[in-house]
Amino acid sequence: MAETDALSAPSHPLIASDRIEGTAVFDASGKRIGAIKRLVIEKISGQVVYAVTAFGGFMGAGSETYTIPWEQLRYDTKLHGYHTTITAGHLRQAPEFSRRDEALLSGHERQQLNDFYAEPMP
Repeated sequence: MAETDALSAPSHPLIASDRIEGTAVFDASGKRIGAIKRLVIEKISGQVVYAVTAFGGFMGAGSETYTIPWEQLRYDTKLHGYHTTITAGHLRQAPEFSRRDEALLSGHERQQLNDFYAEPMP
């Protein structure tokens, strides 16, 4: 492995959930647009299903909550945060149920959310 590869690789492939909470989320251009508030994990499979995120605002004040499918986030070792191609415009058009902070989404709502983010923005 080249020295530069070692510098960009995570020190361990696993991470504890409490270390993910508060991690920054960056847009396609590398601008910080929010942070992860919590992860929702499917009990039986143990897989992360979605992330409840806070976007906008300043230092958490005035931010809006959005639920986004976990597949829409990719860890970026250079940014030390999660990268997404979701735009502010996409968030504004997101299903209303995905803006609830504490609610757990039903299977039908999760499918609607996945379908929404799978479609390219007009």
